[in-house]
Amino acid sequence: MKKLSLCTFLIIVATCGLVSCGSKSQKAENAQTSDTLKLSYAEGFSIRYFNNYKEVIVYSPWIKGAEYARYYLVTDLKIKTPSDGTRIKIPLQTLASTSVTHLEFLSLMGELPTITGVCSPSIIYNPTILKRVGEGKIADLGDAFSINVERTLQLNPGAVMMSGYNQNDPYAKRVSQAGIPVIFNNEWMETSLLARAEWIKFVGVFYNKEKLADSIFSTVDKRYNEIKAKAATVKVKPAIMAGSNFRGTWYMPAGHSFMGRLFADAGARYYFSTDTTSGSLPLNVETVLKNFSQSDVWLNCSFSSLSDLIKADSKHSLFRPVVLKQVYNFNKRKLPSTANDFWESAVARPDLLLSDVIAILHPEILPGYQLVYAEKLK
Repeated sequence: MKKLSLCTFLIIVATCGLVSCGSKSQKAENAQTSDTLKLSYAEGFSIRYFNNYKEVIVYSPWIKGAEYARYYLVTDLKIKTPSDGTRIKIPLQTLASTSVTHLEFLSLMGELPTITGVCSPSIIYNPTILKRVGEGKIADLGDAFSINVERTLQLNPGAVMMSGYNQNDPYAKRVSQAGIPVIFNNEWMETSLLARAEWIKFVGVFYNKEKLADSIFSTVDKRYNEIKAKAATVKVKPAIMAGSNFRGTWYMPAGHSFMGRLFADAGARYYFSTDTTSGSLPLNVETVLKNFSQSDVWLNCSFSSLSDLIKADSKHSLFRPVVLKQVYNFNKRKLPSTANDFWESAVARPDLLLSDVIAILHPEILPGYQLVYAEKLK
């Protein structure tokens, strides 16, 4: 390779998107050695491989094309990397996790023993984590939105995994400034269940377990699409309603939310299926009555019994699913502490969640199936 002038080199950098500069030997040392890790659904991150490090980029869910965070993963902190990201030594030996949605990914890969800190143990379902918290082997770092920085610094984990939000997090900043890497896991902003589940590959890269993560996800993906294909053949699609009335406002899944897409994949008729937004739609009870009173099934109701449902608001008795006793919550795996495995393991196992909904709407497809997360109100 001929020696390049500084001007020529900078032009090449701008054109090709190189992330670092240096001597000829350093560029060769850090050359990309394989393609970017293949992703089938997730849009919130990317992983690229170089000779001596891995580059992980988390993209902003709020600003299209913008980076939210960048990481360089190394097995030795002496390895040189570009200076525009956070260096993290892998595989992680210890990790603090602030969200229950991270836990099943770690469990499936056999990495629960690396967790040394969590937020709000009372909302955690995983029995192994709860046992270790009780034994004092896992520290309680307080609320995820106001993490106990002093306790986190004292714990000094290899990294802290947090959910990113569309604003500056002063707690994350303080932890990072103290030299503890903050890993932003934004799976919750994906708009499909499989996209969320594919973030196991993101978690896996910090443990050098990409192959295992890919194998786990491939199995889930295959099962999900097999059962989805069965639901696609049904001739009758039940009309469904979802969500609950909370202080006069009814929050319904938007058409492009992961729940909205779940309903479509399960072979349901959903009034907001053509809605193009994600997240939740805040509605008044009158609007819900107008559009959903003649539904066949009510899914994801937050109440535990029909009597509690009607007691909360007498208008609930006007909905056909209540009359037919076809109302279901996702509280089957809920602890007295209010911890609910629906918010935890279902993130990594959408195939089970889809099976639940299909078994409710089309029991002939899955005869004898036992619901995992869903439970019928009595």
